[in-house]
Amino acid sequence: MTEHDVIIIGGGPTGLMLAGELALAGVNVAIVEKRPDQAVEGSRASGLHPRAIELLDQRGIAERFLAQGTKHYAVALAGIVLEAHDRPSRHNYTLGLWQEKIERGLADWISELAVTLYRGCEMATFVETAEWVEVRLTDGRSLGARYLVGCDGGRSLVRKTAGIGFPGSEPQASYLIFEASMADEPPLGIRYGARGLYALGWLDGGPRVRGVVTEERLEQDARPTESDLRAALQAGYGSDLGIHAVTWMSRFTDAARQADAYRKNRILLAGDAAHVHSPVGGQGLNVGLQDAVNLGWKLAQVVKGISHDALLDSYHAERHPVGAALLELTLALTALNRGDEHTTALRGFVATSMRMDEPRKWYSAKVSGLDIRYGAEGSHPLLGRRMPDLDLVTADGPTRVFELMREAQPLLLDLGAPECAVPERWRERVRQVSASFTGICEMPVIGVVSPPAAVLIRPDGHVAWVSTGNCEGLVEALSTWFGD
Repeated sequence: MTEHDVIIIGGGPTGLMLAGELALAGVNVAIVEKRPDQAVEGSRASGLHPRAIELLDQRGIAERFLAQGTKHYAVALAGIVLEAHDRPSRHNYTLGLWQEKIERGLADWISELAVTLYRGCEMATFVETAEWVEVRLTDGRSLGARYLVGCDGGRSLVRKTAGIGFPGSEPQASYLIFEASMADEPPLGIRYGARGLYALGWLDGGPRVRGVVTEERLEQDARPTESDLRAALQAGYGSDLGIHAVTWMSRFTDAARQADAYRKNRILLAGDAAHVHSPVGGQGLNVGLQDAVNLGWKLAQVVKGISHDALLDSYHAERHPVGAALLELTLALTALNRGDEHTTALRGFVATSMRMDEPRKWYSAKVSGLDIRYGAEGSHPLLGRRMPDLDLVTADGPTRVFELMREAQPLLLDLGAPECAVPERWRERVRQVSASFTGICEMPVIGVVSPPAAVLIRPDGHVAWVSTGNCEGLVEALSTWFGD
C-alpha cells in the first residue's frame, strides 16, 4: 500500500487547487483522477469571478490565466447587464475563460509542486479506521492516507460511501447545454419560455454555436440524445435550426442539494461533491476554488501536528453557510428565467431595483465572492472578511498584500504603532512584516473603512485579528488558528 498524508479523489479545478495548497504547505498529497490527461469534454464553466482571481493572485499564478482570458466589467441578472467596474478589487472583472484552460493552468501549477497523480483510474471504495483511510482503486491498487477529500463532483462516490446526507430541493426542470453547428442563422441572445430560458451565442466568435435550452418535460437521464436536443429547439424556436455536428452535450437540472456535513471524521468534501445547483450565475467552479483554499491550510496544519483536528470543524462552519447562500441564489436566478406573465413582471421589477446603486453594488459583490465574511461581526469591519490587496511600502521597497502571501503562510502585517510582535513560539510559522500604507481601504458594500494598526491574515486571505491601537487578543487569535 502506497501511503500519503492526504488523498484527493477528483482532479478537476477544486481538487487541483486543494492539492496545490497542501503541497505549498509541505504535505504529501496525491490526486486520483479517472481521466488520462487534463482534457475537458466541452467548454463547461466559462470563467473566473473576482474573488477566485484574487486567490490565484495570492499564490502568484493569476497572470497565467489573465493572459488567456477576456475581462468583462459587468454582471448579468434577469436579462440585464449591470455595471460592476467599481467593485473595490484589483481584479474588478469577470475573466472569460473556458474550464479546460482553467484546469490546464492549475495542472501546470501543481506540476511544479510535489503532488502525486494517479491518472486513468478511479476509487472503488475506501475503508476508514480511527487513524487511517485505505483507498482501493479500480485497478487493484491500494493507497493509504490520514485524510481523504472528495472532489469528485455532484455524484460523489466519496460522499455516498461515507454516508453523508445530501438533502435539498427536487428538480422541476431539465436543460441541455450544447456545442454544435447550425444550418440556419441562429437567433442569438436570450428568450424565456414557460419552463425556463433558451440562449444561443457564438462559440469563440463563431461559426459554431454554444447554447442552453429548456426541455418540455423533466428528464434526469445523464446521457441526452441528439433527438432530445432537436425536440427542445423545436419547442423553443419552432425549428431545430438545422443543428448538426453536435460535439458536446450535457443535461442538468435545477435541483439544489448540499451535503449536510462537509467533514465526517477523516473524510472531507469540497466543490460539487459538497453542493450541486443550476449553473446559472456561473458560481460553481469559483465556489469550489474557495472551498479548496479555505480547507487547504487547515488540513495542512492538522496533518503536520500544528493544530488539533478540531480545526477542521471550522471548514464546515465557514463554508457550509456559503454553500447554502449559493443554492439560494441559484434557485432565485432560475425562477427569474421563466417566461410566464407573472415571472416576466417580477423580472422587470427586479431589473429596475437592481439598477439602483446600492442593490447593484450588493449583487455584484455577492456573485463575485467578495462579500464573504466568516463568523460574526467583530470590532473592525475587516474581521472575518477578505483582506484587500493594499499597496504597501516596506523596508525592502514597494509591495502589496497579495505578494506577501505567495507561500500560503499566516501573516501579521504591522501598519502602525504600537508594533505588535509575534510571540516566539509562533515565529517559525507566522510571518511578520512591517509596512506603511497611505491609501484608502475600501470594502465591497461596506465602503471605506479605517486602516487597522495591525492585522493577522490567514493563508486563505481572510482576517483573523485586527488591532485598533493595541495588541490585545493577538495571542488568542494565534492560538485559535495557528496552534498553541
